[in-house]
Amino acid sequence: MTTTELDYSSDGIVQLMRTPEEERSLQWLKDALQQAIMLELATLPPYLCGWWSLLEDTESGRAAAKAIGAIVYDEMSHLGHVCNMLTTIGGSPRLAHESVLAPYPCPLPGGVKPKINPELEVFLSGLTKESVKMFSEIEAPEKPLATFGADEETFQSIGLFYTAILEAFEQHKGEIRGTRQVTWDMKGQGEGNSLFAIGKFEDAEHAIEIIKEQGEGTDQTPENKFPGYKGELSHYYVFREIFRGQKLIKIQETPPKWDFQGDAVPMPNARPMGKVPKGGWAKTKDTVPGAAVKVELDKFNLAFSEMLRSLEKAWQQDNEKDVAAHMIAAIYTHMYALREPAIKLMEMPLPQDRKKSYGPEFRYVLPKS
Repeated sequence: MTTTELDYSSDGIVQLMRTPEEERSLQWLKDALQQAIMLELATLPPYLCGWWSLLEDTESGRAAAKAIGAIVYDEMSHLGHVCNMLTTIGGSPRLAHESVLAPYPCPLPGGVKPKINPELEVFLSGLTKESVKMFSEIEAPEKPLATFGADEETFQSIGLFYTAILEAFEQHKGEIRGTRQVTWDMKGQGEGNSLFAIGKFEDAEHAIEIIKEQGEGTDQTPENKFPGYKGELSHYYVFREIFRGQKLIKIQETPPKWDFQGDAVPMPNARPMGKVPKGGWAKTKDTVPGAAVKVELDKFNLAFSEMLRSLEKAWQQDNEKDVAAHMIAAIYTHMYALREPAIKLMEMPLPQDRKKSYGPEFRYVLPKS
């Protein structure tokens, strides 16, 4: 595999994981980190759609909004940590390119097929039982402390891929240069979410610890070791509580055991965003958008694409002032411009199914000339 192979639909991660450990070169590490960027980019849009769709008109809605909002900030920081890990070894993250973005609905990138659900399809919709089940399957650890069900067995996880990346970092720790690092203070959004420079192996080790434990938890506890609020669970368990409809509680001390036997977790009310069809709403005759919908879709897709372009540029700069300028544009101009058109779209009914609504497509578009 080479750095020019950036096709989302390739089996890049599968091929990387098949490479014997002793043959995992510096180029292998760069390629693996770019694939990790694609993984992080693939999970953010579905989580954002679920978050934005929530109606905070009930206690369960407010709790879900708080929990999923915290997950979104975690995932944003994971993307930043991975970009820092790539630039510190001389790589350059690719974010602003159609080929690295998920063509929803689609599998996870790189040929990843979790054993728990080899047919996993990542899609964009409002928050539903089906979508939170999909979220939890994305985040599932190798050995969950509380199971999916009677048919569960051990399976491959994204965490195992990050473990392989960490092992390769240890082999190539002499290549860590500390170049083109983006630091960003996100205090108040989670203990592990502020971006820090990767200047030595221990920094990479800490970044990967944050990514894995915020998503999966540990083999000892389902709690998020780097929480945004007191008692926050790791992502997998947050989503499973919503799906199972019950709180996760500790039911045995020795050995420690948890299960979904706590208080009821009612399914929150949500805007009825339908599933975005392959290629976008315009690709299906029953969902072709009218003029008003198209205005909001274009507004959203342009802001999303400008955000990616600004982020990519941030990791190409040597001067701290230039880095800050691109990060400020990405976060405070383009990212903040996403929510309004997204919610407007979720309140615009589909022409052939008035019980369902439009929603954002997260499609990459070129800048306006």
